[in-house]
Amino acid sequence: MSDQELSEVISERRRLINVAYRLLGSLADAEDVVQETYARWYAMTPAQQEAIRSPGAWLTRVASRICLDLLGSARVRRESYVGEWIPEPLPDRSEWIEGGRGAGPADPADRVTLDESVNMAFLVVLESMTPAERVAFILHDVFRYSFAEVAEVVGRSPAACRQLASSARRRVHASEPPAGATAASAARRADVVRDFKRAWQAKDVDALIKLLDPDATAVGDGGGLVSAAPHPVEGGESIARYFVGLVDLAPEVTVLERTVNGRPGLVVQQDGSTVSVLAFEISGDDRITHVWAVRNPEKLRPWTTG
Repeated sequence: MSDQELSEVISERRRLINVAYRLLGSLADAEDVVQETYARWYAMTPAQQEAIRSPGAWLTRVASRICLDLLGSARVRRESYVGEWIPEPLPDRSEWIEGGRGAGPADPADRVTLDESVNMAFLVVLESMTPAERVAFILHDVFRYSFAEVAEVVGRSPAACRQLASSARRRVHASEPPAGATAASAARRADVVRDFKRAWQAKDVDALIKLLDPDATAVGDGGGLVSAAPHPVEGGESIARYFVGLVDLAPEVTVLERTVNGRPGLVVQQDGSTVSVLAFEISGDDRITHVWAVRNPEKLRPWTTG
């Protein structure tokens, strides 16, 4: 294999990380999948590698198959997971560099493209899909692979994969705002999150209630390693009072406005270390409908300051 061809193989790493993260909802697992994919590539003889017409397509197919297997076993693992499970949140690395952390070593998060297919609400919907639906939908609708190519990964006919993607698409549409409702703009989302932060720090229950949709839901993920609400907190008033109660439990914290999975969110730090990352879903009338608080330290490694 020539140096140019080798460079092309290595350059596929970013795409593989992007595919695997969306399929698994975990950056750590995505990185493991990519490592295993490249291990399989380098385990082949030069003649076997030369026989592969499109190394990029081969790598994507192998990585997706590994993800499909992991998604099947993940459902079993989640049954024993302590509390609620939330996808691993992703930072915008430029914010950390601008904040003075410094560029530091290369990180897998640098290679994940932050678009609408990684916002927390979207990833949570993906969790409701079967492994085959998720793979078919992500590969076809997000990465634009043909159903013939998807079929090679899923092990079903192109027609069956088309049906899987269609079923997944219905799940996504069912989670979207009602017809006629508009999504909050990026600027308005940032304003609402900033208002939430201020009201939270001021322990202003009434202000928080006004920001939260009456039917809002808040979910916490501690993974059994740190404290978190064991079940979703339902209702705007209940959420407001719950968050105000947290201020008294941990008064010496710093709350920062940061981009979480491509959207405005909050990062809570204590003694210079990130202890919680909050993602929000905000409706067109500027009300918070969902709050996801990831506290599991194993999911906060990309956010750790050092």
